[in-house]
Amino acid sequence: AIRRAASDVYKRQVMECGMGRQRKRRMQNGYFQVVRTPGGYGLQIFQPKDGGEDVRLQEVMDYLDRQSIPYDPMSIKKAILAEEDAVCFLERKDCPEIEESCRIEVSEDNLQAIVRFYPASQTGKRATMDSVIKDLRFRNIVYGIQMSVLQDHFMSDGIYCTDLVVARGKEPRHGTDAYIKYYFNTDVHAQPTLKDDGTVDYFHLNMINPCKKGQLLAEVIPEDEGEYGTTVQGAKIRPRQVKKAHLEFGHNIEISEDRRRLTSLVDGHVSLVEGKVFVSDVYEVENVDLSTGNIDFEGSVQVNGNVSSNFVIRAGGNVIISGVVEGAYIEAGGNIIIARGMNGMAKGTLKAGGNIVAKFLENATASAGGYVSTESILHSNVIAATEIQVTGKRGFITGGHVRAGQKIEVKTLGAMLGAPTVVEVGVDPEKKAEYMKMQKEVSEIVKNIRSLQPILANFAEKKSKGVRFTPDQINYIRNTAASMETLNKSLEEKNRRMQELQLEFNPQERAMVQVRGEVYPGTTIIIGDSSMQVKSTYHYCRFERIDGDVKSTPL
Repeated sequence: AIRRAASDVYKRQVMECGMGRQRKRRMQNGYFQVVRTPGGYGLQIFQPKDGGEDVRLQEVMDYLDRQSIPYDPMSIKKAILAEEDAVCFLERKDCPEIEESCRIEVSEDNLQAIVRFYPASQTGKRATMDSVIKDLRFRNIVYGIQMSVLQDHFMSDGIYCTDLVVARGKEPRHGTDAYIKYYFNTDVHAQPTLKDDGTVDYFHLNMINPCKKGQLLAEVIPEDEGEYGTTVQGAKIRPRQVKKAHLEFGHNIEISEDRRRLTSLVDGHVSLVEGKVFVSDVYEVENVDLSTGNIDFEGSVQVNGNVSSNFVIRAGGNVIISGVVEGAYIEAGGNIIIARGMNGMAKGTLKAGGNIVAKFLENATASAGGYVSTESILHSNVIAATEIQVTGKRGFITGGHVRAGQKIEVKTLGAMLGAPTVVEVGVDPEKKAEYMKMQKEVSEIVKNIRSLQPILANFAEKKSKGVRFTPDQINYIRNTAASMETLNKSLEEKNRRMQELQLEFNPQERAMVQVRGEVYPGTTIIIGDSSMQVKSTYHYCRFERIDGDVKSTPL
């Protein structure tokens, strides 16, 4: 028995020398094998080479459990931790004949099949490539089988206790969404240029997008559907669903036959409003006065001179005025630009769906769906959904009520003589106006309900006493009850809307009033539902809502 064991050790050493020459430069994991030993059989632990992984104790124990072989975990652990190959004695019996085996696992995404081989015992037989392929097919692994990996194992002395990827699926190639490419400036937040001398250039604002007849305006860049992938079981993997895009447009625009390109049919102005491309002709006049009358135009309006008092301009696009506006009414779906400002004479009104840019605003009412930019605001009621910027040499707000959703920036706020001036930020002005309007409506509804309640109560009391009513009285009571029900329903709806608006009244986190000069007494600063009465002069400061109060901090 001793001679046989020595002979086996010699053969194994020769075999290992051959394997060493074949894998001279390949990393090798540690592995184990059931071998004959003097007086029985044991477990040979082969240490890893060239940075391979150590033998896993749990893997050894699982293997021996599957073969119903008794073992001592501490002895196996000691052999694994040894610096050199070691044999752990198992049992005084003949070495069992155990064939080479493998464990097959499929990754969670079904894109890889992994095989881990375990060597045959010293008295067992090696598996064959055909048997492993049959096992793979039995597991329904039929796609992307890596024959070269299996050949590396079976053409050598074996690659054991190593994860071998024997099948690879194909990942889907995800496509991209379609998108629209615009060939004009879609940025609606352009602002006037501040010159070195402190004045603002109101003549070159780059807020208008002129276009020529035949000009390409927009085109759809088609979606890429991607490619299907395949699992190792041969199942198809659908790529991510992509979004399509289509062009929306108004008048004066031609769409190509494949509905992917938009071209202008006229010389005019192009704009993008809520994803829809518009081209409008620009209506140009010298002045708006008795020679023109009021103007109501679907496109943009260009006034090269002045707008006289009491005249009206309504435009679906922009209104650009090179001169002065007096007490007129101007409404634009886009921007309003007044190069030399507006003296409203306490009746002039500006209403823009976009921005308002004017040299000055005096005794006027102005409302912008975007920002307001001017050099001065005097005794005016000005509202902007986003910001109000009062810059330039003068840069003052004196008198009136100025409101912005996010920020007001000004050089001088108020006046030395204490002209009452109110500035307000942090709440959408339109929503606040809606809330105030609903308050009045709710008050009126409650008043009407209280006037009807005694009538219905009196009817109920008489009915309980058996009083008979005429048909006219019954109809009157029915109408009163119907009115009461309508009023209660309306009251409920308006209270619900008021609660929704109240939730939106929390001032924005960065809502502020920024003053780059002086703030004079007599000024009221409101941020959200908090306010501050300015009692003394402040300089170069920022007003913000801190811990529920309006407080000033230095710039």
